[in-house]
Amino acid sequence: MSSSQSLPISDPPSSATGNAAWSSTISATPALRAFLARLTESTRRAFARRRPWYELVDRTAFSKPDSLTDATSRIRKNFNYFRVNYLTLLFGVLAFSLLSHPFSLLTIVSLLAAWLFLYLFRPSDQPVVINGRTFSDKEILGILVILTVFVVFLTSVGSLLMSASLIGLGIICVHGAFRDPEDLFLDDQEIPGTGLFSSFSGAATSAAVADVMARV
Repeated sequence: MSSSQSLPISDPPSSATGNAAWSSTISATPALRAFLARLTESTRRAFARRRPWYELVDRTAFSKPDSLTDATSRIRKNFNYFRVNYLTLLFGVLAFSLLSHPFSLLTIVSLLAAWLFLYLFRPSDQPVVINGRTFSDKEILGILVILTVFVVFLTSVGSLLMSASLIGLGIICVHGAFRDPEDLFLDDQEIPGTGLFSSFSGAATSAAVADVMARV
């Protein structure tokens, strides 16, 4: 009597295991970790330079500008002083608009996640395979560009972002024109352009750009 030999059978990985492996791979990407670390540190330093909000709404400091030139000068000076506050206000208007339209918020988050995980910070040794077909980096880039153009220009998401941005910029310009900056003490050492957006320069961005250029 011959003994039956059992063959090893491996169970297919569950979706939870696959998601955990994918999350582990993404978190282990050096460019993504460097970008997140740089973004967190830059945001923390930017908010540390935020001006007190009571200075922004001090009613005694508001007056009508003498001319258009005076209004423009006020806007420039106030923006240099209240830069972080103004950007926080602008992001707040954008966030409120997106939260008021959950579908647009979900669309933006999905589009951003697609760019991050399918192209910018995807390891080069992990190709994208859909229904058995392997997509090259150039094909993924083309699909993402077409998808972005479609979402921004051919759906209500783009008009929502544009409207919210114009409202936020309008509030900032009106405040900057009527807020008298004479009582503000600008730091001459402060370099315009630093702050909340400085996370897109430095090691994190260099790593991300190098990774993108290697794919093209």
